[in-house]
Amino acid sequence: MNTADDNAKAKASNRRALSSGARLYAVQALFQMEAGGQSADRVAKEFRNWRIGAEDEDGQYLEADEKLFARIIDDVVMWQSKIDQATDRGLVAKWPIDRIDPVLRALFRCAGAELVSPKAPPKVVITEYVRLAEAFFPDGKEPKFVNAVLDHVARELRPDAF
Repeated sequence: MNTADDNAKAKASNRRALSSGARLYAVQALFQMEAGGQSADRVAKEFRNWRIGAEDEDGQYLEADEKLFARIIDDVVMWQSKIDQATDRGLVAKWPIDRIDPVLRALFRCAGAELVSPKAPPKVVITEYVRLAEAFFPDGKEPKFVNAVLDHVARELRPDAF
């Protein structure tokens, strides 16, 4: 393998890491907005100033694509009704989005925001948010649940991609 291939792989890996960080922070921000009754602007500013790229309790730094983070938050706010309706149709009839775990609700809304926008392929969005569900719920059935619901949401919001 040559240096150009190594550089290309390193750049792709870095982009994936930055995108994953943005998605993680977006889910956390939405959770915080709901739990604390705070505005999107206030929480996004806090994350940009104090959390994105800051050292965690393990001495690790998690960088993020700040443009993707901001776009997800903005799109959730703009399209929340459409995202929630599509998610409700993917959930069991007696369990609307308002009744599910708040972390899952934040996750579904972030994924829905990316699915409303045609920037990322739906399969990538689903895969990335299933990975987040695995991180938040390592021993549960939630990742499979997230996969099933997001597959339904993606097919509704982006049928042309399937």
